[in-house]
Amino acid sequence: MTASTREALLAELAVVSRRYMASYALFNQALADRLGLHPTDLQCLNLLTLEGGPVTTGRIAELTGLTTGSATRLVDRLERAGHVVRERDPDDRRLVLVATVPERAAEFTRVWDRVGGGWVALFDDLDDSQHALFIDHMRQTMEYGAEQAARLRSGAVRPY
Repeated sequence: MTASTREALLAELAVVSRRYMASYALFNQALADRLGLHPTDLQCLNLLTLEGGPVTTGRIAELTGLTTGSATRLVDRLERAGHVVRERDPDDRRLVLVATVPERAAEFTRVWDRVGGGWVALFDDLDDSQHALFIDHMRQTMEYGAEQAARLRSGAVRPY
C-alpha cells in the first residue's frame, strides 16, 4: 500500500467514523423518543440491563460519566417512569441499590432486539478472525471514548 493510499483511507476513515457516531447518536435519540426517555436515561437503562444485578448510584455515575448528583436525578426519572426501583442492599442496609424492574427490563430488551437485531446480521459474512478484529476495535473505541469524555468533563480539552 502506498503512502497516498493509506492517507486517503485514513481520511475516509475519519469521515466515516464521524458519520457513524452521528448515526448512532440519532438512532439513540429516535429510540429514546419512541420509549419516552431522555437519551442518557435510555443508555443508562441499557447499561443497567448489562450489569447483571442491582448497582449503587455511584456505579451508575461511573457507567455514565455523570456526577453522583446527576446520576441520582437520572435514577429518579427512571424510577418515576417505572424502569427501576431502589432497594436496600441485603448485606449492608446502609447502601441503596438501583435495580431494573424485571418486566420493564424484558420489555426494553425486546424493543432493543427488535430495532437493533439486524446489527448482528451485518457480521454474518465475516470469519472468526474478522469478528475478533471488530470486537477488539469496539473495546478500544469504548475505552478511548470514555477517556476523551473524561478529559472533556475535566476541562483538560477545550472544545474551541
